[in-house]
Amino acid sequence: MRLFLLSTSLAALLFSTGCSEAQSDDKKGKGGKKKDKKESLENNLIESAIPGLRRVGALNGGVPESSGLARAETAGTFYTHADAGNEPILYKIDMSGRLLGRSTLPFPNVDWESLAQDDKGNLFVVDAGNNNNSRRDLVVYRLNPNSQDLSKIAFSYSDQNAFPPSKKQRNFDCEASLWHAGKVYLFTKDRGAQSTSKVYTLSDQPGTQKARLLTSLAIPGEVTGADVSSDGRRIALLAREELFMLEGSSFEAALKASPRRISLKGSGQTEGIVFHKDDNNKLFISTEEGAIYEYQL
Repeated sequence: MRLFLLSTSLAALLFSTGCSEAQSDDKKGKGGKKKDKKESLENNLIESAIPGLRRVGALNGGVPESSGLARAETAGTFYTHADAGNEPILYKIDMSGRLLGRSTLPFPNVDWESLAQDDKGNLFVVDAGNNNNSRRDLVVYRLNPNSQDLSKIAFSYSDQNAFPPSKKQRNFDCEASLWHAGKVYLFTKDRGAQSTSKVYTLSDQPGTQKARLLTSLAIPGEVTGADVSSDGRRIALLAREELFMLEGSSFEAALKASPRRISLKGSGQTEGIVFHKDDNNKLFISTEEGAIYEYQL
């Protein structure tokens, strides 16, 4: 195992952003009022079309997009990031989308696609975007925003032998992950038109690993985000403008359940999802375009 230490505290960096973003929000003027009215109308249309979905914010202040989402330390705050082609920055935002801080991380953003988090405050940055199914440098970075600890899990899929495989077998692109009981679970985005999300597991400890194929889920959509409720009985899988819920008496039982589809049509390119820490009936969802939603099950 090789441990990488940051030269400066991630916690300090996350709060290095000045007040310019918040100040600019306070100076909307007449143009801001018109924008508010437009957004209010859009919100009403979305909420009437999708019961339980409520738009609560939108990214601003230099956050280009939200490809992954995780809870931050304070209620109503989150970590997010952009994917390939963007800087290796972890952003801290509030529920309204206002930028609270940012940290440039000391590893490249080849194609960050997901964030997972454990019960000790560690974040897992999943650099496993693999559109062509040809990558051999897949990695999960483990970090704690409140310390200098940073390590990595380099991995490959146990059942991948060709790079890339035939078009029908291209199911090694991962844009969704979650942590549960010492393991990182990876959910693939099927690019072989089989409507199947494969579920792999990794130990959450640093090192070089083979991602073990655990099961396959019949998902009629391309999975872009995942999270598990605090009681382990609900697994939420996000796809583009749709949500799939798997529920059971335990995490293992939920993984065997038939997915329940919930349409999110009109919400945008939904990519980040996280359960409320204290409410297993409430989810927060972010989109690549920057919208932030609250969804009540």
